[in-house]
Amino acid sequence: MEISYITSYDSKDVHKWSGLGYYIAKGLEAQNNNLDYISIIKPRTPIAILKKIFYKSLGKGFLFDRIPSESKIFADEAKKKIKQNTDIVFSPGSTIFSYLETNKPKVFYTDATFAGMIDFYKSFTNLSRETIENGTMLEKTALNNCDLAIYSSDWAAQSAIDNYGINPQKVKVVPFGANIDSDRNLNDIKTIVSKKNYYTCNLLFVGVEWERKGGPLALDVTKRLNEMGLKTTLHVVGLPKLPLKNIPPYVVNHGFVSKGNAEGKQRLDNLFTNAHFLIVPSLAEAYGLVFCEAGSFGLPAISTNVGGIPTIVKNNINGQLFDLGTPAVKYSDYIYNTLNNPQVYQELCISSFNRYEQELTWNSAGKKLTALLDDVR
Repeated sequence: MEISYITSYDSKDVHKWSGLGYYIAKGLEAQNNNLDYISIIKPRTPIAILKKIFYKSLGKGFLFDRIPSESKIFADEAKKKIKQNTDIVFSPGSTIFSYLETNKPKVFYTDATFAGMIDFYKSFTNLSRETIENGTMLEKTALNNCDLAIYSSDWAAQSAIDNYGINPQKVKVVPFGANIDSDRNLNDIKTIVSKKNYYTCNLLFVGVEWERKGGPLALDVTKRLNEMGLKTTLHVVGLPKLPLKNIPPYVVNHGFVSKGNAEGKQRLDNLFTNAHFLIVPSLAEAYGLVFCEAGSFGLPAISTNVGGIPTIVKNNINGQLFDLGTPAVKYSDYIYNTLNNPQVYQELCISSFNRYEQELTWNSAGKKLTALLDDVR
């Protein structure tokens, strides 16, 4: 299949959009699709920059990617580069289709709707009326104009249906894969699990936003486990400095660790391998790639029933989810009781890897995407 792959950034750069533009493309190419990369990268216009400054002075947010005039320019530039032999026009983002005129089938694949993000993330909180009105219009127009809207989670897909009235038949769900290169197999996972002890507990917290990712709760859970007699260490990755006046002795901050180099990748591999649970009890999460990555190590995930996380983490299969507001004691009791039954824990690790291998890889996503694209071309 010939696919025009359109982005507003260099999708061959693994550092853009958490690497998603890069890995989505690789997933499609692995299924023998030919991608024509169309990257429309334009500097911000002076008027857009001035508006950003103006709204900031009013304490309001202003989003550059929700400006109709710039979206139209983006679409017009992309249209010029679409080849005649393309079968599908595809983008890992919706707004390109607000104004793109083409007789080719149009499909986008993303992790959230504009409506779903309003007041969900800090960057989408207290937005200016102009941004909300423009963002709503651009999203609805894109949904009406596309042939298929693919989302990474049930939460995002349902938001498209509920908030924009889109035909449910036009909405599909394909979970993102783990942004990690792994050749681990089931025997490797069994070896990893066999080396773990049950007299101590290593919890792994990964995230650059301490509050949104539930850092304070993870800290409280660790404290309670130690009080229960299970020697527990919370390993924190992603934060150069912890926002704590006093760091407890049961917390180790590893700072930001890049998986873009061999040394950083090895450090991360060791942390995931030696952990008993990934714990990221997010207050808000559109998806959560780290939960997929944990599965590649057979590492069960503990988190919250919020946003896109329930599409990834299934109770008693690859972890456990708790409702927002659940006290730390419920988390600590679950961890303590699970580790107190080694057979249950080992089976959870194995099923965590199986779920990753079957549903949460880019190979799996690439196959599902290709089948959906083939249906609309």
